[in-house]
Amino acid sequence: MRGGMIAIVVLAVVLLGFGGCVAGNYNQLVTGKEAVANKWAQVDNQLQRRGDLIGNLVESVKGVAVQEQEVFGQIADARAAMAGARSPQAGIAAAQQMDGALGRLLVVVENYPQLRSSESFMRLMDELTGTENRIATERMRYNEQVQSFNVLVKRFPMNLFAGMFGFAEAPYYPVPEQAKALPKVDFGGLRDSGASAVPAPATK
Repeated sequence: MRGGMIAIVVLAVVLLGFGGCVAGNYNQLVTGKEAVANKWAQVDNQLQRRGDLIGNLVESVKGVAVQEQEVFGQIADARAAMAGARSPQAGIAAAQQMDGALGRLLVVVENYPQLRSSESFMRLMDELTGTENRIATERMRYNEQVQSFNVLVKRFPMNLFAGMFGFAEAPYYPVPEQAKALPKVDFGGLRDSGASAVPAPATK
């Protein structure tokens, strides 16, 4: 009888220890996933702001470049994809789609020098430049958090618990080659107050 009680106590201790281990690892995975989601939210805020700025930019360009409907359509499609994104994967794909569309828009802008004398247009370009820099900063922070989480998910024995509870690696937000190659449009020479360049989206 006494031996049976001892066995029950030992089993209870083992089960409690295992349960505590499972709960601790699960909570660690949840914390990591939430940290990634928080960093993505900061990226997403800046991407949404960029989409709004580009929409306003398109409206200012339409007045003098009405024949560029294909580019305007690509911008509209990218903005719709960004607005409909419900996950980092979808948001990253939409952002990369916007990168390509923005590059084509900047090429169009170069063909219309009258835009360069528009204060509202130049103000939008300045705001867009600042937003691209903030996107680069938030993207870097997001990728750093993703790296930490993915290492956690893949590391033994955490990978066993990750598989048990359905935690998968988070996607990185890479800079596509076409974004790295976006043209740099320099409107600074037409400013009275000095030079100002509108760079391609930052790559870091």
